[in-house]
Amino acid sequence: MESSKKGIVKAKTNAAHGLRELFANGLQDIYWAEKVLTKTIPKMVKNATSPELITALENHLTETQVHVTRLEKIFQTTGIKAVAKKCDAMEGIIKEGDHIMEETEIGVVRDAGIITAGQKVEHYEIASYGTLHAFAKTLGEDEAAKLLAMTLNEEKKADATLTGIAVSNINENAAFADEE
Repeated sequence: MESSKKGIVKAKTNAAHGLRELFANGLQDIYWAEKVLTKTIPKMVKNATSPELITALENHLTETQVHVTRLEKIFQTTGIKAVAKKCDAMEGIIKEGDHIMEETEIGVVRDAGIITAGQKVEHYEIASYGTLHAFAKTLGEDEAAKLLAMTLNEEKKADATLTGIAVSNINENAAFADEE
């Protein structure tokens, strides 16, 4: 990304010229993210100790696999090429999650860290799916909009589930670990 003296970023030669191209780029970006998460979530499961957290992560892994399939259907219905385009943001969030696990002992404190990382993932997905849903509606891609809305709602529920687990016991138990 090159910028001029006035702070205006010069576009790449293959830059999106319209909303449809921006929509396609966003779909390919989140497709990469979801595919990588199908490999990342099992690592979180292995490092979690709370049965409630493990169940939530396992359930979300199944949901994430559905999201990949749903995105493939969206590619098919929109005629957009189903290519996973590296998502730098998700890569960074995943690296941060790995760092959190490396910096915590296995147990309730690591569980709190896994929830933190999981919620950062969810918030990125909520932002992405919300934007893609709005783009699909604007572009008249009604089937894609419907499927994206389904995924958006599932991501919001996953975030709420993680919040519930954190506030019901994990955070408080992690605070007590500070006193030991």
